[in-house]
Amino acid sequence: MDKKEKMPVRLSVNINKIALIRNSRGGNLPDLVRIARDIESFGADGITIHPRPDERHIRYADIPALKEVVETELNVEGNPTNRFMEEVLKHKPHQCTLVPDSPSALTSDKGWDTIKEKSFLTNIISVLKQNGIRVSIFIDPELEMVEGASLVGADRVEFYTGQYAHQFNNNPESAINNHIRAAIEAQRLGIGVNAGHDLNLVNLKYYASLVPGLLEVSIGHALVSDALYYGLSNVIGMYQYQLRF
Repeated sequence: MDKKEKMPVRLSVNINKIALIRNSRGGNLPDLVRIARDIESFGADGITIHPRPDERHIRYADIPALKEVVETELNVEGNPTNRFMEEVLKHKPHQCTLVPDSPSALTSDKGWDTIKEKSFLTNIISVLKQNGIRVSIFIDPELEMVEGASLVGADRVEFYTGQYAHQFNNNPESAINNHIRAAIEAQRLGIGVNAGHDLNLVNLKYYASLVPGLLEVSIGHALVSDALYYGLSNVIGMYQYQLRF
């Protein structure tokens, strides 16, 4: 029997920074819906949005507009506040990624404590899954957090890769070791693995090629920054190239 071919890692493009540019002038330039459709046509495998309570970039009103046009996969991530849950349950994205960021957080910089927050996460995840929404939870790449994710019923975990990116240039092997161990544990428990935060053209291929069972990466800030130099259509292909090995 032939050896099973490894499935390519999916690229979901986070368009928060594009929404931030739009909001800075109060109009609809750039048009977020058109951007999302173009990103798909350029070869992305999904669109990620992360509305925050102050709606400083993605607005809750963007969710139905994007759900209507996204043909690949819409991933809505954020802290499951009452407003967030109301919108997610109303519009039913393909995936909901739960992130424990506070309202004042500049960006997501830590994962859930799946042990301490077991009861809360179990209830939230149960409601989402009853509505046919795949659930991923944002965690640090630690064995006990993966095990906790299994206990609360998550379909997937998204590893926070901020520390990996910070350490990569000095010692890539050391930077990725805990991600590899955590991914192996996730596979053992039957949980899918996503990853995101500060992944870029320099560190992405190393990560994606070594973390077993990686299904999806969500990339926004670096990709949008690179698009200033290379153009959006080119940069989608450049990131997809890093995921083909």
